[in-house]
Amino acid sequence: MEVTNVMEYQEIAKQKLPKMVYDYYASGAEDQWTLAENRNAFSRILFRPRILIDVSKIDMTTTVLGFKISMPIMIAPTAMQKMAHPEGEYATARAASAAGTIMTLSSWATSSVEEVASTGPGIRFFQLYVYKDRHVVAQLVRRAERAGFKAIALTVDTPRLGRREADIKNRFTLPPFLTLKNFEGLDLGKMDMAEDSGLASYVAGQIDRTLSWKDVKWLQTITQLPILVKGVLTAEDTRLAIQAGVAGIIVSNHGARQLDYVPATIMALEEVVKAAQGRVPVFLDGGVRRGTDVFKALALGASGIFIGRPVVFSLAAEGEAGVRKVLQMLRDEFELTMALSGCRSLKEITRQHIVTDWDHPRPLHPPALPRL
Repeated sequence: MEVTNVMEYQEIAKQKLPKMVYDYYASGAEDQWTLAENRNAFSRILFRPRILIDVSKIDMTTTVLGFKISMPIMIAPTAMQKMAHPEGEYATARAASAAGTIMTLSSWATSSVEEVASTGPGIRFFQLYVYKDRHVVAQLVRRAERAGFKAIALTVDTPRLGRREADIKNRFTLPPFLTLKNFEGLDLGKMDMAEDSGLASYVAGQIDRTLSWKDVKWLQTITQLPILVKGVLTAEDTRLAIQAGVAGIIVSNHGARQLDYVPATIMALEEVVKAAQGRVPVFLDGGVRRGTDVFKALALGASGIFIGRPVVFSLAAEGEAGVRKVLQMLRDEFELTMALSGCRSLKEITRQHIVTDWDHPRPLHPPALPRL
């Protein structure tokens, strides 16, 4: 059956993948309230389309940190992609490059920075977890630089791993034939079986809980690459990030996998955008499944969006061709949304093109009718 939208890949992936692997990709933290909310929140934003505008030519191109890309739709870091498909991150890298967009490689990839670079040209960012051993971090950053990666996306919402109950039930661990390739030579590439989630135990043992703003400064001393902070949800942290000299902010709740009952990222976006005051670009990560979602994020001030789960689900279903198709479907839907809203370029997408629940607080009680 022909796949006609991004969501359909999830069901195909569910049928194809081992339960432990599917659950790892699909689940969120605890009650999974934020997981559902990341999607549902988009449905509370409606369009105010403008008509009778010549939309015969539509330009979706944009620049991110000075790099020109074909559309404001990029690939978020997702771990261990070879669990989804034997080609894993190689396939994702080729699909992103073919689509003319950016791929972010996870620290916990099952392919190394060098292997991904070997797939050919492309603009790639590297997502970084800060390990307790800073030599490991410095080495990894240097390798990413040498491999031609253009920016570091520092994940800042994971001093500890969120409670993902499916992973606990399944005793999640990296399948024995795979390794976290970036750490292979450092004896950090394997994950032990644990009483609960093998990944939670790995994080508890390796990831630095003392991470703070001073470490963002430290990172700037060891690399010339621009640093994006991924995992900001508040105005306060936006201001601190800008003070710390970051190049951009990714509004993210880690795919609803860390702290449950944080807002959907689309709900947190405007607060962050307003606090940033245009000083750095703000990107949205989380819940995007339609071109309409992309438009809504841009109308609220995002410079672009990142997709995560749609990549691993389409990868599981159809490999590189699946990832290409997801990027193409989102591109086509976004272009159509722009046309039907009367926007010919990204700069024409404004806050006036949408209306949200919080725009016009309607009086709870309609005024009483005057007595005759």
